[in-house]
Amino acid sequence: MNPTGRSTEGFSYRLPAGIALAAFLGIATFFLWEEHRAHLLGALPWVLLLACPVIHLFMHGGHGHGDGGGGAPGEENHSVSHGNHGQGGSQ
Repeated sequence: MNPTGRSTEGFSYRLPAGIALAAFLGIATFFLWEEHRAHLLGALPWVLLLACPVIHLFMHGGHGHGDGGGGAPGEENHSVSHGNHGQGGSQ
């Protein structure tokens, strides 16, 4: 306890204020869902479609530009080289 006589343990949902807050948040969540469900579910296909390029970039890791490789340690690198291999030039 601190000098004011109140506990400093933190917020508890067992306190009357905690119960009131939990009830308020539950009711607010219910009404927000009921009022905006059509908008949220209507936008879901577009959100998934727009997420595809972002997922593509994260899955490919930027296509390995500048990192000198790509695979896991111990794996052979079968990526295409940007050199002049097979073009008749001297190596």
